[in-house]
Amino acid sequence: MNALAPDRADRTAPYYRPVAQECALFEAAHAKGLPLLLKGPTGCGKTRFVEHMAARLGRPLYTVACHDDLSAADLIGRYLLRGGETEWVDGPLTRAVREGAICYLDEVIEARKDVTVVLHPLTDNRRTLMIDRTGEELVAPPGFMLVASYNPGYQNILKRLKPSTRQRFLSITFGFPDPATEVAVVARESGLDAARVAPLVRLAGMIRALSGMDLEEGVSTRLLIYAASLIAAGMPLERALQAAVVEPLTDEPDVAQALRDLIASVYG
Repeated sequence: MNALAPDRADRTAPYYRPVAQECALFEAAHAKGLPLLLKGPTGCGKTRFVEHMAARLGRPLYTVACHDDLSAADLIGRYLLRGGETEWVDGPLTRAVREGAICYLDEVIEARKDVTVVLHPLTDNRRTLMIDRTGEELVAPPGFMLVASYNPGYQNILKRLKPSTRQRFLSITFGFPDPATEVAVVARESGLDAARVAPLVRLAGMIRALSGMDLEEGVSTRLLIYAASLIAAGMPLERALQAAVVEPLTDEPDVAQALRDLIASVYG
């Protein structure tokens, strides 16, 4: 989604299957104006969860994919030349505050350090956003909620969420769902029948349980949906799994072969 255009929540909520009490916690945090931090591996459903909850609560959603070059100005806004005149243009965070929307910062740990400084006043009792360039101090209205996510497995000494920032958020840890739930989710999203999805989920569990293999992460639920979608569209199983499981997980020929051997053990 374009960060400057809210994903309006006047539609059917995107499919999401709860695994615990995360929906109730999100609703309570939203009602109290509390920020929320989602922790978990890539492709386990964090973004879909936020999209689902925004639609369920009927709130506009601004999603920002954080990266190394994302600065505070990208979130707050800047002056731009339009038609020969200088005009202030709000960034996605400012728009969310003005509208009482939900602002979701995906992989917030990837953003520049000045971003967290801007977020701090929004994550305590002040709930304010200072726009230095215009001299405005915005107070977040009811309905505004700040949600951020990150993958703890990718933290290192240079990119680590400070305790002073983490302790400003409520937190939920996401993991991959249990096999029965994952089968239901993949079947629902891909259109492949559950009986044919079950071996995919079993394969994913085996890959995630591997130790000593040069994999940064196990196969995500998202990749399983991709694989199942290809199979449902008529692609041969071997080709679908090569494209949606083996290739995305590794560039190492020996690791790729080990994954193919594991696939063969599951499918015979």
